[in-house]
Amino acid sequence: MRKRNVLLAAGACLAALALTVGTAVADPNGAPQFRELAGVGAQTTQDVMNSLSDTIKDSSGTKIIASYDNAGSPTITTKAPPANCTITRPNQGGSGTDALVASLDANNGCVQFARAVTDDSKSTKRTGKNLTYIPFAIDALTYAIRSDSTIPKDLSAADLTAIYNCQVPGIQPLLGVFGAGNRTFFLQKLGFTDSATFAGSPGHECVKDTDSSGNPLLANDGRLLTAPNQLVTYSSAPYLAQVNGVGPDIHGKAILGSINGISPAILNNNSFMSREVFNVVSTPQANNSSSTVNKVFVGPSSSVCSNSSTIQRFGFNIDPNCGSTAIHTN
Repeated sequence: MRKRNVLLAAGACLAALALTVGTAVADPNGAPQFRELAGVGAQTTQDVMNSLSDTIKDSSGTKIIASYDNAGSPTITTKAPPANCTITRPNQGGSGTDALVASLDANNGCVQFARAVTDDSKSTKRTGKNLTYIPFAIDALTYAIRSDSTIPKDLSAADLTAIYNCQVPGIQPLLGVFGAGNRTFFLQKLGFTDSATFAGSPGHECVKDTDSSGNPLLANDGRLLTAPNQLVTYSSAPYLAQVNGVGPDIHGKAILGSINGISPAILNNNSFMSREVFNVVSTPQANNSSSTVNKVFVGPSSSVCSNSSTIQRFGFNIDPNCGSTAIHTN
């Protein structure tokens, strides 16, 4: 209960701000339906980007960002006809970046940015794709359990490694869908190499990444914890936004745990799984000072970085590297 109280106290200012600033609705909220910058990808940053899409406007007062959620209808349409921009809805950061790459390769203008919570710029999959990963906030990844669970609320990295190696009887570890940034980062920090078949593979037979119906588990949704013996990855920023009514509340019975004695509930940049979160864009567009992509995302005075109060309201810490273009593909 003590850590729960710390969490609620740390988020009190978020709740107060939520009373005066409305919660964004997805896909996108209000007019115009189709906007200059369409973005898809990670759930961790979708609510803050949804809110920024309501805040950031051009000189005529028109909203220019459309941020599409990772869940909802099977497809989304990001540009007005006759543009052929109906695509499968990306359900995590990896598939969001894939959608951006596909749009850039086709030169069809359907997707302008991807929400991402891991830097995969050096992976062979991204080589030659002319992408820039622009950081804008700091988050901390941890684990969540149900409020009625007997699983300890303070585990070490070694404890979690043992749990995901199925060496702790009675605990069922869950993972998000393959390709999700939370999953990739979490497993990397615990020393694992991820693969599409990690869950259920030899040594990891107890790990599940689908629900009882075979549907992939999506990020930061406490409702997927259906039993007290389950444990799952969860980001602290969206959790804070959820429990304080800033974003859609899908935390269910989930409560956050601490790793190595450092609680993510106080947004400590020294947390074991602290990390930058990104918007991924076309490098030529990022480098073009007259482009809308450049004006919205690049540099500390960009539209995104200038809205630090919105970023903090959704539970994130300010990133001193906000707007940097230093991370890019080869």
